[in-house]
Amino acid sequence: PQPWVSRCTEPLPSPWLALPTMALCLKQVFNKDKTFRPRKKFEPGTQRFELYKKAQASLKSGLDLKAVVQLPPGESINDWIAVHVVDFFNRINLIYGTMSEYCTEKSCPIMSGGLKYEYRWQDDSKYKKPTKLSAPQYMCMLMDWIEMLINNEDIFPTRIGVPFPKQFQQVCTKILTRLFRVFVHVYIHHFDSIINMGAEAHVNTCYKHFYYFIREFSLVDHRELEPLAAANGGSESGTALSGCSVAESGAGPASFNISANALSLDCSQS
Repeated sequence: PQPWVSRCTEPLPSPWLALPTMALCLKQVFNKDKTFRPRKKFEPGTQRFELYKKAQASLKSGLDLKAVVQLPPGESINDWIAVHVVDFFNRINLIYGTMSEYCTEKSCPIMSGGLKYEYRWQDDSKYKKPTKLSAPQYMCMLMDWIEMLINNEDIFPTRIGVPFPKQFQQVCTKILTRLFRVFVHVYIHHFDSIINMGAEAHVNTCYKHFYYFIREFSLVDHRELEPLAAANGGSESGTALSGCSVAESGAGPASFNISANALSLDCSQS
């Protein structure tokens, strides 16, 4: 196995959690009978492990999230991005895992974000053309695809002195764009379940951290962020972000006032 991978059969508390109340919340919502996918970890003694510890310390210190995501002086931007991509993968995978029982083939036959946004899958392997999948199928393909990439030494090198490939940030943009779509689906279709599990504060904090990071380094096209523009404080032409709370509608998913006109977003174009 790769040095960043740790296989487990029970969900592990995410090390970035800053507040005891959040940790308690996660323990309450975890289903310990579930098997979560391997979590990629950083090898102690490496530069990225030290960067990871620095990022976690900043989070735990209670600093403003906008300041937390900024590149530390003298550090490599690619190392900083690599650390966060791996961490966000672990955390978002964990979030989806806690509520995946509510996201089924029956409840979510199409991977979408409301009525306006539909996400199709393409990986140039099994699915060479943008293909409609159910949300659970899409999530499974997505997590497997990301795990394959972050364990690829040619893309995410772990050996000292081995440079990142020229297309590294482009790959990270695609990973983060697709991870953002997990937030879109969870917030719009399953926010009531998040509230019922008592995980709203945890998910909101993770989303805000993710959002500020991708905006700090312009890693996701602003058009991709439109489905959650209401949570972000309005149009994605700006950088405002509210508390991320989403108003629930009386019958069905959380309400974002999204148009009923369908729009397919092909992964191949992101």
